[in-house]
Amino acid sequence: MRLVMLLPPSEGKRPGGQGRWAPGSGRFGRRLGPQRADVAAHLAAAMADTSEAARLTGVSGLRQRAAAAANSATVGGPALPAWQRYTGVVWEHLDPETLDGEARRRAEGIVVVSALGGLFGFDDPVPDYKLKVGARLEGLGALWRWWQPVLGPALARASAGATVVDLLPDEHRRALPADLAARRVEFRTPTGRAAGHAAKAAKGRFARHLLDSDGPIEEAAGEFRWEGWRGDPTGEKLVVRGG
Repeated sequence: MRLVMLLPPSEGKRPGGQGRWAPGSGRFGRRLGPQRADVAAHLAAAMADTSEAARLTGVSGLRQRAAAAANSATVGGPALPAWQRYTGVVWEHLDPETLDGEARRRAEGIVVVSALGGLFGFDDPVPDYKLKVGARLEGLGALWRWWQPVLGPALARASAGATVVDLLPDEHRRALPADLAARRVEFRTPTGRAAGHAAKAAKGRFARHLLDSDGPIEEAAGEFRWEGWRGDPTGEKLVVRGG
């Protein structure tokens, strides 16, 4: 089973890195390099306006200055592999540093939907940045809508012949075509769709469980158990239910 797993980036990012990030780098750089360069240029220009920097980064004070500095220098800035750059709850519970063997090989099918890069592969170099896919950049508009025409063809090429598992939040899913052939996963509690820290943690553990499993997706999903969450693959969507 060849797996393509769609994951969101994270607000939290490990700083620093090595080398110099180029828009044409990584698994999707050849197809998305020009668009990445456009986003990076518009983002850097926006950082010159303090009010725009505050709106786009969502932080203030020292954190805003640090985010603005990173956003102003993504091209040519230091990079880390995606699995090292992202440090949020989902990625923490995925725990990529402990992957090995076949699970590490399957992790190469992870694709991150990113406001800056469009799509990043698991091992792709990623600069430090702070930008949401729902943000609007002057000259480009809403980024999810701006990316949509090019992400569909790029992802279709990368996922040909694979099982695609969609673990994206709605705001990132909007950047992809509505007819994407993927097994969408929802996290639910008895009161409805789940959100927040607990659901993000369960998403990370579920993603790790799929990487550690070598059987069909439905079988692996049905075997998932973690801290009161359990997989339910019986419907059209894969559902992970929490108490």
